[in-house]
Amino acid sequence: MGSKEICRNELRIAVRQLSDRCLYSASKWAAEQLVGIELDPVKFTPSNTRFQRGSSSIRRRFRTNEIMSTPIAGVSYVSTPVMEEDDIVDGDFYLLAKSYFDCREYRRAAHVLRDQSGKKAVFLQCYALYLAGENRKDEENIELEGPLGKSDAVNKELVSLERELSMLRKNGSIDPFGLYLYGLVLKEKGSEHLARNLLVESVNSYPWNWSAWSELQSLCTTIDILHSLPLNNHWMKDFFLAGAYQELRMHNESLAKYEYLQGTFSFSNYIQAQIAKAQYSLREFEQVEVIFEELLRNDPYRVEDMDMYSNVLYAKECFSALSYLAHRVFMTDKYRPESCCIIGNYYSLKGQHEKSVMYFRRALKLNKNCLSAWTLMGHEYVEMKNTPAAVDAYRRAVDINPCDYRAWYGLGQAYEMMGMPFYALHYFRKSVFLQPSDSRLWIAMAQCYETEQLHMLEESIKCYRRAANCNDREAIALHKLAKLHCELGRLEEAAFYYKKDLERMEAEERDGPNMVEALLFLATHGKDQKRFEEAEVYCTRLLDYTGPEKETAKSLLRGMRMAQSGFPSMSAEHFPP
Repeated sequence: MGSKEICRNELRIAVRQLSDRCLYSASKWAAEQLVGIELDPVKFTPSNTRFQRGSSSIRRRFRTNEIMSTPIAGVSYVSTPVMEEDDIVDGDFYLLAKSYFDCREYRRAAHVLRDQSGKKAVFLQCYALYLAGENRKDEENIELEGPLGKSDAVNKELVSLERELSMLRKNGSIDPFGLYLYGLVLKEKGSEHLARNLLVESVNSYPWNWSAWSELQSLCTTIDILHSLPLNNHWMKDFFLAGAYQELRMHNESLAKYEYLQGTFSFSNYIQAQIAKAQYSLREFEQVEVIFEELLRNDPYRVEDMDMYSNVLYAKECFSALSYLAHRVFMTDKYRPESCCIIGNYYSLKGQHEKSVMYFRRALKLNKNCLSAWTLMGHEYVEMKNTPAAVDAYRRAVDINPCDYRAWYGLGQAYEMMGMPFYALHYFRKSVFLQPSDSRLWIAMAQCYETEQLHMLEESIKCYRRAANCNDREAIALHKLAKLHCELGRLEEAAFYYKKDLERMEAEERDGPNMVEALLFLATHGKDQKRFEEAEVYCTRLLDYTGPEKETAKSLLRGMRMAQSGFPSMSAEHFPP
């Protein structure tokens, strides 16, 4: 049996088992990967598949252009036995408890199962208590500090759950789902090392629980921790590593893993979205836009990850496309945090910042840990010149995820606005450490070094050089390097960067004051260095302009011609008024 068929059979069983234990998020993920496996063309035709696919050009492009060396299976695989169900049948009590759980009556569900001894029943009872404690914690947060406030409220079920799960583990009567919950409890209590060990044990015993992999991923904060995990070589490990690489900002490694997995999961929307995320981090906006357009064709009611698509449309100032996306998610599910962020971006692009903040706050009421909403709301407060509110929003973002470079960058901007460049520099340094390939961050740090309080021009030059090497899309770095070298009297270096900037502007067919400045400097510098032919070329180009630069170019040409003919040039003061 081929590896695709093995994956398909395993996922079918996993979807049922996960759903039966009320792990619906993991069940949904497994089901999405199940339908993402390419169907055998001999057995299936487009007319009898369950989904009519959209264009698969993106998938074909990734598979043919970039992973030709990948085996057709696309996954590494070591057999893991499918977990057997309990010998003790929980029957009617379990069905009743599951019904209560599905109605979000968690304490009733736990109470029904209090005397049941099967592993499945014990897991559901503990899981129901854990969620009941989470609900109560959220209620206390709102009661004490409001929906967006900070609070020290904790899940009061954690202590009793840890005691019970520890005892079950010692007795050897805990299954992989119980190990997952035990790891989750210990993570909430701050015992990260023990939580990692339990989650590894859980995924090695039952590798199809994506929720366990996700929790384990959040605990892998360094590449050393990731490489130290004793994980079995199952195909689910490839999904885990791809996601972990992305969180650790190893975007090229993450892309390679996802493209490898596409060998089997050719139609997985999840993999397509993750590839888009990696390319978004690499600022490949054109490709990201194409992928999201295809995702929406294949899954028109998708809201998940669409907030990232809205960020791309916002950055490209695609007003009509962003307007259409905002309307689309509003009609699909307007009370999703992602929908609120998309609508917030739409109003931000329109310049309606107060309304934008209103939608970001709505997103946070729906999910207080929505990282994107805190960061974007901080950006809006910066636009509104409300720096204290911006700082608070950015700090909340870094509390949720200390690796969010956008929030650190935002803090730097806010402190720069408040005239505190030393604080700003500290935060800009954090942002470039987390995202060293983003030219905007290097430019921000360079501009901070240029401020009157710091005036560290050599450090500024180093930052602009890094920005120029990081594909500076805004074309700021080369021009600034030329000006700084000119200011420091390094005219040859200034000429070098002005020439590079001029070449770039010509290649991009851009015109403007920067081009005039570059031509004027190069013409003057060429004349001073007696490179008259070169200077004459720049002066001739300046004659096409209508401003004062045209007269300057004429004067330079007259001076060069007189110098070449052996007569001393006459400056303006030699002429009578």
